[in-house]
Amino acid sequence: MTLTPFIMRRPTMLSKADDFPIHQTPEPIAHAGSDRNFYDRYFFNGYSPDGDVFFAVAMGIYPNLNIIDASFCVVIDGVQHNLRASRHLNMERMDTRVGPIAVEIEAPLERLRVRVDSPAHGISANILFHARALPVEEPRFIRRAGPRIVMDYTRLTQNGSYEGEIRISGRTIKLSRAVHLGTRDRSWGIRPVGAADSQPPAPAAAPQFFWLWAPCNFADRFSLYHLNADAFGSAWNTAGVVGALGKTEAVHMQACRSSLVLKKGTRHAQSASIDLVTPGGGAINITMTPKWNFYMSGLGYLHPEWGHGHNKGPEAVGYDTHDLSKVDETQFPFLHVQAFSSVVLTDERGERHAGAGVLEQLILGPYAPLNLSGILDGAP
Repeated sequence: MTLTPFIMRRPTMLSKADDFPIHQTPEPIAHAGSDRNFYDRYFFNGYSPDGDVFFAVAMGIYPNLNIIDASFCVVIDGVQHNLRASRHLNMERMDTRVGPIAVEIEAPLERLRVRVDSPAHGISANILFHARALPVEEPRFIRRAGPRIVMDYTRLTQNGSYEGEIRISGRTIKLSRAVHLGTRDRSWGIRPVGAADSQPPAPAAAPQFFWLWAPCNFADRFSLYHLNADAFGSAWNTAGVVGALGKTEAVHMQACRSSLVLKKGTRHAQSASIDLVTPGGGAINITMTPKWNFYMSGLGYLHPEWGHGHNKGPEAVGYDTHDLSKVDETQFPFLHVQAFSSVVLTDERGERHAGAGVLEQLILGPYAPLNLSGILDGAP
């Protein structure tokens, strides 16, 4: 009798997520394809109408690096407080707590909660996000460097309101849904994370990235605009949306464009104008006047030590502050900003609507429409 040989295979890692009907491949959820740069991310910002209170939250999960990290930032009295945490994921993608920071889904696409508890740094928070409108799926972001995919991800963006409280430096900030508005997003896919690539595609190319993202809140509506463009100003991903509150689908614009005036010597906006064309050919204009900058390095973007997906060991927590009046905006870690802005939307009937929002900006490398030719040179 001949026995057919067989190979004993060790089972792949099962996790709590495998008990939910969310699989997309024959693999357990712990395995996210083959690209080491796969990520899954949460982001929130919230603010008072005058910008006196501003907070932001981010959490990133990097399954193929086995890392999860998170940040919680608060701007109060002209100081940006940055609490950051990182740990090994242990292949459990449903465990969305990193040190003192946690994100909880109470009702998908409707209510999400953020909890923070860091007595050592005098920071705690219990914040509940409520959707003001349906989420918007932005166009899929795909960008190549020669033959290699650098970005390939999907993002949803949703405007909302907040309730709860933040405690920081002995002060308690009460959040009210009638007052504190903001935006959250969820993105997942591929973008550069963790350690830098040891061998990028040949030939080497100078860095270039132009990014604007402008989610805005008004009393009875919201707007959303974004732009990715090349060095010549040609858009490779852009869209504009205006939506009503509640369960009504937002209106995607037929066309959109924007113009910036930069502050002299910097790559940050002094003002911005966004023009949208409705499906029926109507014209909508949004003007944004930045008041001050929130520095995205607080959430790990461009941060030299707390970059997304970096291995900080089994568990690590860090904290620092920025006096906003003393930040050198020309330095690389402070290039990426969200500018809290007052906003005026003029609709197709000529009626004006005042609101608030953020103008996110990351302008790296040459960009002809703004007369930028180097990597970090400021506006003339």
